[in-house]
Amino acid sequence: METRELTYFAAVAEELHFGRAAERLGIAQPPLSRAIQKLERRLGVTLFDRSGRRIALTPAGEVLAREAAKVLDAVAAATVRTQRAGRAEPRLVVVLKAGGDGGLLPEILAAYRAHPDAVEVELVLCAVTERARMLRDGTADVAFLHSPYEDLTGFDSEPLRVEGSVAILPPGHRLAERSFVRLADLADDPAPCWPGEHPDISDPATLMQLVALGRLIAVAPESVADHLRRDLVAVPVLDGTPTTVVLAWPEGTRSRALAAFVHTATTVAARHPAAAVTGSQKAWSAAFGTAHTGNTVSQDR
Repeated sequence: METRELTYFAAVAEELHFGRAAERLGIAQPPLSRAIQKLERRLGVTLFDRSGRRIALTPAGEVLAREAAKVLDAVAAATVRTQRAGRAEPRLVVVLKAGGDGGLLPEILAAYRAHPDAVEVELVLCAVTERARMLRDGTADVAFLHSPYEDLTGFDSEPLRVEGSVAILPPGHRLAERSFVRLADLADDPAPCWPGEHPDISDPATLMQLVALGRLIAVAPESVADHLRRDLVAVPVLDGTPTTVVLAWPEGTRSRALAAFVHTATTVAARHPAAAVTGSQKAWSAAFGTAHTGNTVSQDR
């Protein structure tokens, strides 16, 4: 199959209308229809059901729609990466959400500058949903992501830090003075809990404003507490889902600068003070009368 054929097919699959797809592609409708028919003959399957008033994808067409999107994204990403690799001054584009580095980035950058394979680092702060997309489309080289909340398909990755959870609350909230809470406490609250409710909110500023107004309770990794607004508080959630901060990059990437960054990040993470007792772990100990050390915390979580 040719890329042009997949582009034509993807347009029809998205529009489910040959006329609109042709207009979107900037071509006449008859050549588009012929191209789709040629593709169907070559594959030996019917891609569109044309029997009704509106066309629809067949099961085979649904499969090709998914696969075509991956191929076209890969072609676009290859173009962007090739153009970036040809620049006179190479740089490493690192993408993350605000506070999404688990507190590791300043030390990583300082150590990376001393590495013989280091290049200039460009930091890009973006919304939660943008990070993986920027990796896939070639705009970024490496990203700080969070497992299990994000799809790591198509990426190589290294875990850097495991964090507990905190509930972000306004100071006047009935739970704000508690040493710790459990998910059941949050479920009983009149305010809905994010990300269970309103998972489409991806802008941190919007999320924090809704929390400050008492419209939401946000459950987030504990490192978020280091970047909170003064009108919000963080309370450890004992049974919250642990979050792993991972460094991710496209599978099969060959880059000495990227390899140096990943090696530096894992080295920093291994010696970072995050291994010490954190707020949520202290709360766990207070709740159950158990002393935790850095060597046992990850198992207890």
